[in-house]
Amino acid sequence: QVQLVESGGGLVQPGGSLRLSCLASGNIFRPNAMGWYRQAPGKEREYVASMTSSGTTNYAGDVKGRFTISRDNAKNMVWLQMNSLKPEDTAVYYCNLNRLSQDYWGRGTQVTVSS
Repeated sequence: QVQLVESGGGLVQPGGSLRLSCLASGNIFRPNAMGWYRQAPGKEREYVASMTSSGTTNYAGDVKGRFTISRDNAKNMVWLQMNSLKPEDTAVYYCNLNRLSQDYWGRGTQVTVSS
């Protein structure tokens, strides 16, 4: 089993920054991909960004250039640096680990962008 625990969410003003962290524990094997999804009220969960254990990154179009994903394989951690935040970035952000088509999820951390 794999456990994922997110931290770093909070309230920030438009244009501000936040850094989310996710720690993975349990039976973690590589290769895998770790990343972030988000779900706003009344909307479907959507993909934000991911990074494979070999270092390949991908981003959703609306966060590209504003968000940066990074990871440390030795520490089993992934981070999401979010800059130039907009009110529409408000959502619960979930950490995800995918390996061999099996998805594992954290419980989520709330990010609210509001003045």
